[in-house]
Amino acid sequence: MSSSDIFIGETIGTAVLVLLGGGVCAAVTLKRSKAHNAGWLAITFGWGFAVLTGAYIASGVSGAHLNPAVTIGLAIQGGTAWSDVPLYLVSELFGAMIGAVLVWAVYYGQFHAHLTDPEIVKDQPAEEGMVDQSAAPKAGPVLGIFTTGPEIRNGVQNVLTEIIATFVLVLAILTQGLNDEGNGLGALGALITALVVVGIGLSLGGPTGYAINPVRDLGPRIVHALLPLPNKGGSDWGYAWVPVVGPLIGGALAAGLYNLAFA
Repeated sequence: MSSSDIFIGETIGTAVLVLLGGGVCAAVTLKRSKAHNAGWLAITFGWGFAVLTGAYIASGVSGAHLNPAVTIGLAIQGGTAWSDVPLYLVSELFGAMIGAVLVWAVYYGQFHAHLTDPEIVKDQPAEEGMVDQSAAPKAGPVLGIFTTGPEIRNGVQNVLTEIIATFVLVLAILTQGLNDEGNGLGALGALITALVVVGIGLSLGGPTGYAINPVRDLGPRIVHALLPLPNKGGSDWGYAWVPVVGPLIGGALAAGLYNLAFA
């Protein structure tokens, strides 16, 4: 596939992934949303459908990696040329940022109502510049729409959770090619991957919110930091390394096991 195929497919596919995934988080979080307080099941299934839609859109164009952990895993496994990896990563990050901006646009009124509600922002500093960066990190009232975060902040446990969860995801993707023809499962593979993501969310998502995708967290975190949202609080950059490093390690380990056990 050409460089333009990779850029177009990964940008659009990842944008749709983050638009629908971030959209369900916004729907559940924001007070003036019809889905307010719909709960964890809505989020896990929403993200699963987001993966299904993004992958289905991009699969025929770029292969629908939509995730640097998948790209690295496929490069180690041998299914993706290392020379294409930088373009995949840049396209995925760009698409994730576009998707996050679109979530803000769709829920613009709800963001404003939520962030100017005295009950929501009563503990937030009056101005972003007043945030004490030396204090214990406190997630802003809408940060969870854009990023993941731990229920218990422990760097070792948090990164290990992301490694294990991403390991499951990438190994499930790589082993889809183990059929009689050895050519993957086509459109059915997108559905299986989406169901794996739902399963990971239900089973392994509780500790950290299961990023399992570096750009799904990093791109929207950058957008959260840049958007003119009143009373939004900080973007918790001290945690930002966990949902980047953990999934990359998990994807690499999954590919290593695949090469040892299945190749």
